Amino acid sequence: MQPVDELTISAVSLYRYHISLNPTLPVAKQRIDHRKGALIVVTLTDEQQHKQQAWVEISPLSGIDTEGLPIEGFSQESLDDVIASLSHSAALLINKSPNELTALAATSPLPSVAFGLSLLHAKITHHLPCRIDNPHNQSATVPLVYVGMSEQQLQAKLLQNGTINSVKVKVAQTTMEQEIAFIYRVFELAPQVSLRLDANRGFSLEQAIDFLACLPKDKIEYIEEPCINPADNPEVYLQLGLRYALDESLNSPAFDVVNAIKQQPGIGALIIKPMLLGSLAGLQRMIESAHSNGVRCILSSSLESDIGINDLRLVSQALTPNETPGLDTLSAFRQTLQLTTPTSTQLNQRALSLIIHAGEENKATNSL
Repeated sequence: MQPVDELTISAVSLYRYHISLNPTLPVAKQRIDHRKGALIVVTLTDEQQHKQQAWVEISPLSGIDTEGLPIEGFSQESLDDVIASLSHSAALLINKSPNELTALAATSPLPSVAFGLSLLHAKITHHLPCRIDNPHNQSATVPLVYVGMSEQQLQAKLLQNGTINSVKVKVAQTTMEQEIAFIYRVFELAPQVSLRLDANRGFSLEQAIDFLACLPKDKIEYIEEPCINPADNPEVYLQLGLRYALDESLNSPAFDVVNAIKQQPGIGALIIKPMLLGSLAGLQRMIESAHSNGVRCILSSSLESDIGINDLRLVSQALTPNETPGLDTLSAFRQTLQLTTPTSTQLNQRALSLIIHAGEENKATNSL
């Protein structure tokens, strides 16, 4: 691709998608049976009038669960908010440099828009180097498992081809007895794995301690947000010596990495969901602060489509190259948004609905 100063944005298309999920996916204690999101596609023209395209998914984790209730605890903005913002920005981008994307990202109050537009600029300008210091980590997978999966589904996750060193287990969703038995079944099928437990603030302090005391400590990497009251999390560490990770806490506008680490003993990792947190520049600052204080950073999905998941792999390779990201959510999606052949990658127009098109007429959907 040409240098960015030789490129102009000549067209912008905004799409909506709605994909069914089977099986349903957990969002904390809630379940969703579909995923909605947006896709922004820009056409770039160089001085010789050669054209190319780039696209990103922008999909806040909000909406309605299987019970018809609002999804709580994740994105504060709605998909309608995102579409309104991007529809307004589309016309402003025509005949502008791709650098305008970072300016819009920096001023957007919507974290998913800030992340998506900054990522789009990074892809266009190749500012996401695949800097993999330990290729083994990035080629590994972290299966997502939870009580309610069939034995067949569980075995498919744990006995798949490829390297599996860690397993993410959703807990604090059913009974302790069920979940402890489920975890020991995981160990029977994959005795080599360590656990990344995710409680989504589901336990009282007493429940968290009782639950974790039933598991082998040396097999637990961390437990995400163990306690209903986050102020109780350090006590889990002080009593059991098990580190915990922060996830939902990062969504607070008041969250400060350094202050959190200094004031809350036992933080072992930050679980970073870029779609919920904002621009790449902000993510990089957060990760650098955490690493300088000895805290791991694990990139995790917000249940994006295949386009979003593939891009999160690039972001993980660039920002957290020595950690295996948590991106095992695609198997439930009944459609993909990209169609890949040996020679090209195109958008799956059957899965997309055009919302707005600004700029020149454009029917091509070829990859970069």
